[in-house]
Amino acid sequence: MPVETPVPTQLGNYDIVSKIAEGGMGTVYKAKHRTTGEIVAVKVIAPATAKNPILLQRFEREFLAAKVLDHPNVVKAIEYSGALPHPFLVMEFVDGMSIGQRIERQGAYPEAEAVRLVAQVCDGLQRAHKQGLVHRDVKPDNILVNKEGVAKLTDMGLVKEVEGDLNLTRTGRGLGTPHFMAPEQFRNAKTVDVRGDIYSLGATLYAMVTGVVPFENASPLDCWMRKIRNEFRAPKDLKPAISDRVDWAIRRAMSAEPGQRPSSCREFLEDLTGQSRSTPAAGGQPAQPQAPAVDVWYLVYRDENDKAHTVKGSTDGIRNALRDNLLGDPSGVLVSRTKNGQFTPLSSVPEFRDLVVTPAALTMPPTRTPGADETTDYGAPLSTGSSSSASRLRAGSSVSRSNPTPAPSTPQSKQSQPLPPPIPSSGAYKSAAPYSYSGASGAHPAPPLPRETSKPKSGPPRARDENREGSFNWTPVLLVVVMTLSALVGYLILK
Repeated sequence: MPVETPVPTQLGNYDIVSKIAEGGMGTVYKAKHRTTGEIVAVKVIAPATAKNPILLQRFEREFLAAKVLDHPNVVKAIEYSGALPHPFLVMEFVDGMSIGQRIERQGAYPEAEAVRLVAQVCDGLQRAHKQGLVHRDVKPDNILVNKEGVAKLTDMGLVKEVEGDLNLTRTGRGLGTPHFMAPEQFRNAKTVDVRGDIYSLGATLYAMVTGVVPFENASPLDCWMRKIRNEFRAPKDLKPAISDRVDWAIRRAMSAEPGQRPSSCREFLEDLTGQSRSTPAAGGQPAQPQAPAVDVWYLVYRDENDKAHTVKGSTDGIRNALRDNLLGDPSGVLVSRTKNGQFTPLSSVPEFRDLVVTPAALTMPPTRTPGADETTDYGAPLSTGSSSSASRLRAGSSVSRSNPTPAPSTPQSKQSQPLPPPIPSSGAYKSAAPYSYSGASGAHPAPPLPRETSKPKSGPPRARDENREGSFNWTPVLLVVVMTLSALVGYLILK
């Protein structure tokens, strides 16, 4: 068992009070300034880690990035010391818990509260992106919420400069947390842009509103394979109470292809709220929804004879007309707030974007076809998640949209010989969990095998066995041939 290196009771001008948390880059302590009495958080790198120059430079970069980002929704950096054996970073102390801790203790957030907190993170992250920084490790554990309900993004250790990465990230190396990072980050963290952070924001909101970690119980390789195939359960499948808009916004943000995601944090927030937002004000003030004096829109559409028409209506009225297909193809409709204003496509307007932009289609784990010598029925739907997820979801879970009607379950029975693990054709099988599928909510047990009963079935048993896979059973014929040849050989020997 490794011996934990003792941390001095004093670091610079600070007295260590207590341990707060432990992470990949070091340990965080609560400390007090000896002169001013200010309570701060001190992040300390272990001596063995500090000997690695790359990690030490990354630690210093965390300070520089946080120092530049003077924003109420980003944890403020105060001081940095690179002196060995205990390099440390002094940060603003947040009296509260992380979103990850809150989910672990209490389960899913109410939707409105989750959107409110993510909106604050969007504002802080938007500031970072405007200054040419990409976080690359947005996740629930890196978002702290104080007692006043203000969310603050922290842990800038993996932050990347858009114009140059200072050679701290090697080409072809992925950094970050697999369950929340974008699929392209698995291949090469150097090429990740702001859309990678937006993917992580979507995955974070997924965990907040469902109480389930996306792609949980999956190995990094399996996680990547499922991400590039959009192989996860829709949030609304896990929690039917989630609104259609939030479900759509999360699925769009978690699209495998970066080009299908929102282009900015501001656009992602507009997707969530369905409202246009103003440009953030100076001083880190969050962008506010643009509330028009009168809810009127002017639309230009073309009828079946390609004749242009102009109509006006309220937001709800136009949305209903678009749903009822009264205005033709929505992708060709133009909209403006004024009759003589600049008309733009519906996809550029948050109030109607969800009716035009379709997220990448979700897929479910592939199933295999039973072999000719198997009697297992794999037609039953897979379970909705691990036992821990099921206990959190209780009755809130539902069957996947791709298989809305569950097949009747069959009692489990003993097998004289174990079957080989099922191997999906496209590689989503998780070898660490035998007899399991890596479904959208984690590893699932294989469907139960049917019990042999004496209940009569239609057709003679032999005919049913022979026709099960549509092939002729040659076993009796071969048996007769072998017996005939044996008798003939015996006769010749005696003769």
